[in-house]
Amino acid sequence: MTARLIIEPIVRAALLEDLGRAGDITTEAIVPPEAEVEAVIAARQPGVVAGLDAALLAFELVEPSLRVERVRGDGARVARGDTVARIEGRARGVLAAERIALNLLSRMSGIATATRALADAVSGTNAKIVCTRKTTPGLRTLEKEAVRLGGGTNHRFGLDDAMLIKDNHIALAGGVRPALERAKRHAGHLVKIELEVDTLDQLAEALEVGVDAVLLDNMSAETMRRAVLMVGERAITEASGRITLETAPAIAATGVDLISCGWITHSAPILDLGLDIAD
Repeated sequence: MTARLIIEPIVRAALLEDLGRAGDITTEAIVPPEAEVEAVIAARQPGVVAGLDAALLAFELVEPSLRVERVRGDGARVARGDTVARIEGRARGVLAAERIALNLLSRMSGIATATRALADAVSGTNAKIVCTRKTTPGLRTLEKEAVRLGGGTNHRFGLDDAMLIKDNHIALAGGVRPALERAKRHAGHLVKIELEVDTLDQLAEALEVGVDAVLLDNMSAETMRRAVLMVGERAITEASGRITLETAPAIAATGVDLISCGWITHSAPILDLGLDIAD
């Protein structure tokens, strides 16, 4: 129930944007109201499924009488040609919801697939792949869930659930120490504080003051390795900065706890899925 309460407003907004004031005028002109179909959603390339709840909710909201069968669940790996879901019922409802359902499903599955590739690239190490706030406005909940389904972990969901002190905060505060001291005075007892550092000198100062996590930004693998040794068990270490599938294994080998990647949510290619009506 909680998941539906969260995702339904997102799906409704998408449907309203697409159906506008008059609905699917093409389908209503061509397809008789009594026509029924059997349709399948299938993968056209290999990947990881995500966003299925939102996609199937689109069909339900447009035409509650539709019968839906989940063939592969969220988080499942699929090959080209695999059926993900079956939909039966009024043709008008299927066609009116098709594009929004596929948009959401393809987008989230693309994120899950990209995350899975990164997670596989660092398997055998202690590093976890985490996302960032570089998400599509309005879709953050779905995109962060897609990261989890792909084998990743979520960073903070917004500005209000954890403190992340970045370079601009440090500049405006007048340095690492005053920034951390002000954050500690303001934070509640359940709020974690993370600090972004670019140099080992900044890291040393942060560790002296005390911090829950440090974001090692755009460091070379060798510098990052030294940073991890400096931190020891005193804080969580997070690597960030233009990390790719090719560079992730070397970064993970430095011993960092987390590897954060913005591109898995803002630039991941969609997973190609399509809806076909049975003959």
